[in-house]
Amino acid sequence: MKCSFLRGSIWILLAAGLLLNSTFSHAEAHCPAEVSTLHPRLVADSLLVIPVRINGAGPFDFLVDTGSQPNIIDPSLAASLDLKSQGPVGLITASSFLHGSVAALTSLEAGGYTLKNPVVVVQDLGALQSADRRIRGVLGENFLAHFDVLIDYSRLLVCLDRSKVMQGELHGERISLVSPKYPEDELPFLDRLVVSVTLSDSGNRHILLQLDSGSTGPILYSGNKKLDGLLKKARIQGPNVDEVHRAFAVLPPQDMRIGVGVIRNVPFVTPVRAAADVPNREEDGILATVLFRRVFISHADHYVVFDPK
Repeated sequence: MKCSFLRGSIWILLAAGLLLNSTFSHAEAHCPAEVSTLHPRLVADSLLVIPVRINGAGPFDFLVDTGSQPNIIDPSLAASLDLKSQGPVGLITASSFLHGSVAALTSLEAGGYTLKNPVVVVQDLGALQSADRRIRGVLGENFLAHFDVLIDYSRLLVCLDRSKVMQGELHGERISLVSPKYPEDELPFLDRLVVSVTLSDSGNRHILLQLDSGSTGPILYSGNKKLDGLLKKARIQGPNVDEVHRAFAVLPPQDMRIGVGVIRNVPFVTPVRAAADVPNREEDGILATVLFRRVFISHADHYVVFDPK
């Protein structure tokens, strides 16, 4: 059977130790308009982990990951739930191509909502579990795309809304999502969350970044010809850093324009080397949601609001 491609997320940044310095409030809070409220556990100062039930069993700790198209489950949990493989699949990350298998669930439940018969990918989560061994899977866009989603780092909330009532409560510039093109060998069952930005060292070129709550920091992909001038400025981390930490090189801080707003000194990194089997990507990199205090995503209306009021 041919192995198709799916977009994974960038948990490998955890291994590189490239974490953003952030301060979050852990006080009890509730979502706007009394929509479903989840109080995630914070891992590595930036990753949001919530309880999920699978086929009625659990709860299990899953990472909330807007950068992953599929839901992903740890092989040991898949075995304990007696999930049957339905064929191979490939996951594309920032610098590698990973192999997994597809399985089907009866139900997947989070935040009081249940999705019937979703597809999951069974994939080793070694880099992610190096940060927290309790994490058993990834809640990706296969689940999240059914809702308007508010990720609130300032109050440590994840809000899921099927009724669109949060749209009337949150105000700010609506940034349209860009519809990416899909290679013939990639499964196009979900659009990726992609926004267009400009960077101070990229001139007027529009840079496409995938919005990713599963990344600990922003990334520009290596091998991108239109960013060649900027990528050549990358600096590999110092001689006292081990090989894992040297997997990513540091780029000069960028002023990033999104819509009418500008974010100063954004700390991008780039993979030092990418595996030869990583397919070409239309996106130029990753925009980590942890750069913002709050991010509101309207999947149905295809826009995002950064730091809504």
